[in-house]
This record gives sequence, C-alpha cells and structure tokens, in this order.
Amino acid sequence: MTEPPPVGPPEGPIAIAAGDGRGEPPPVTGTEPGRPRSLWSDAWHDLRRNPVFIVSALLICFLVLISIWPSLIATESPLRCQLSRSLEGASAGHWFGFDTQGCDVYTRTVYGARASIAVGVCATLGVALVGTVVGGLAGFFGGFWDALLSRVTDMFFGIPLILGAIVFLSMIKLSGIWPVVLVIAALSWPQIARIARGAVITAKQNDYVQAARALGASSSRILLRHILPNAIAPVIVMATIMLGTFIALEATLSYLGVGLRPPTVSWGVDISAASTGMQFRNAPHILLYPAAALSLTVLAFIMLGDAVRDALDPKLR
Repeated sequence: MTEPPPVGPPEGPIAIAAGDGRGEPPPVTGTEPGRPRSLWSDAWHDLRRNPVFIVSALLICFLVLISIWPSLIATESPLRCQLSRSLEGASAGHWFGFDTQGCDVYTRTVYGARASIAVGVCATLGVALVGTVVGGLAGFFGGFWDALLSRVTDMFFGIPLILGAIVFLSMIKLSGIWPVVLVIAALSWPQIARIARGAVITAKQNDYVQAARALGASSSRILLRHILPNAIAPVIVMATIMLGTFIALEATLSYLGVGLRPPTVSWGVDISAASTGMQFRNAPHILLYPAAALSLTVLAFIMLGDAVRDALDPKLR
C-alpha cells in the first residue's frame, strides 16, 4: 500500500503567492473590505473624478481669490477715470479698453467680482440658514407646527422674487450690498424650507432615529445629531445652484437701478452703464467683458451644483 501524502502548507509557487516566502500573510492595501463608507466619502470619491466638478471648482476658486485680493491681477484703482479716454479701445496696459467715463474696463471687471460674489455668498448663507431652520422644525415636529410654518412658507412663495425685490429695494434708501442681501434672503428661503422639510420627514422615519428615541434621546439631540446630518445633502445641492442664481439676480437688480449703485463696482452696475444711451453700439467692449464675466461665474456655480447633486443623489449612481 502507498503512504498517504503528508499534510502541510502548499509548496512551490503556490506558497510564494500566498505570502511573502516566510509564511506571513500579504499586506493589506487600499480600503479594507467590508468597511462601510459614508455618503460624504462616496460623494468626494465621485467628485474627484468628475471633470465638470474640477473645472468649475478651479474657476470658482480663482473668482473667490480675485474677489478677496483683486490687486493680484489688477494694479489700478477701479475709480480712477480719465474722461479724455472715454470709449477708447484696447491698448497696451489696458487690455479691455475704457468705458464711457474713461475708467479701465479690465480693472472694473476684476473688482466687480467682489461685490457680485459677496452678494451671492451672503444671500445663499442666509437663505440656507432660514430655510433649513423653518423646514427642519416643520418636518420634525409635524402637526400644528408643520401646518403653521407651511402656511407662512406659502405666503412668501406667493411673492414674485424679482417684483418683490424691486418694490422693497425701491422703498429702502440705503446703499451697499447688505440691503440687497437681506431682500434676496427674505424672499428666497421658502424653496430651501420645502426641501429641508421633505428631507427631515424622510430621515426621521429611519430605524436609527427610532432606536435613538427608544433609548431616551432628547428631541434636540435626535434632530441635530441623527436627522440633520442625513437630511442636509439636498439643501447643500440646492444652495449651490441658487448661489449662481443670486449673482445673476443682483446683476438684474443693479441693471434696473434698484440694486447696487455707483460708486459700488459690480458687473450689474457696469452693464447698466454700458446700456445707457446704447453706448455699447459704438464700443461693444464696455458691455462684452462684464457680461462675459457674469455669465461665466453663474455657469461655474450651476455646473458645481449639478456635479454635487450627481454625487450626493444615490438614485443617480
């Protein structure tokens, strides 16, 4: 009879493939198998590979940089004008030419980013804060509070945004960006409130919320620690898209003469000045460059919002 083969570790190439030649297991690289990833880590993983996000994020970073430090790429003052050079075309050191007042169009286009982006960012923060609080409380408590806050939201929904902003800003005699920010935020929060309400109603029905409630967690802890982090994603997506809309709205109000006013430098103010008397017919550069900067900025924020929406929406995966 033949003897049975000895029992032991595999020999030859199989043994080398199973370890490092010393009987040790191979090192583990990358993400550990079976380790769950959060929604935010999955979203960041997708965003880093999305060219739309990369292009829009780089453009927005550049715009924010020049709005904070415009002197990095513009050495002159936007209020320094030479009437003798009115409507002159591009020349050495003045790439975009001069406007009707003899101001350098390039310098004003660079400095105009500050006011326009400041209005968009501040209005978006105010809208997101008010809308999240109102919609979150309505969706979490329900009943009487839901009915009351929903009716208040419907009342503000009935006010046309542009018409309401024109009426309120015409009544306010103050200048600067803050009246514009307050009016836009006061009239635009209902959309965020409805989104936040629906997200909170969906999140509070999950098992982990019921378990936290059964363990005796307070309402504030459940809302802030368990519901809000899982319901904030659609609010962030909508706020990102609305930021670009608010920048365009500021330009519209400034063009109509009720938003930002001179000597404040903004793209809307320059577009309005270029349209006065149809001066852009003889010198199209005074309208082309601020309008192009405005359109590019709005497009960048809308593209960023679309990319963030695709990354945070599980249905689109």
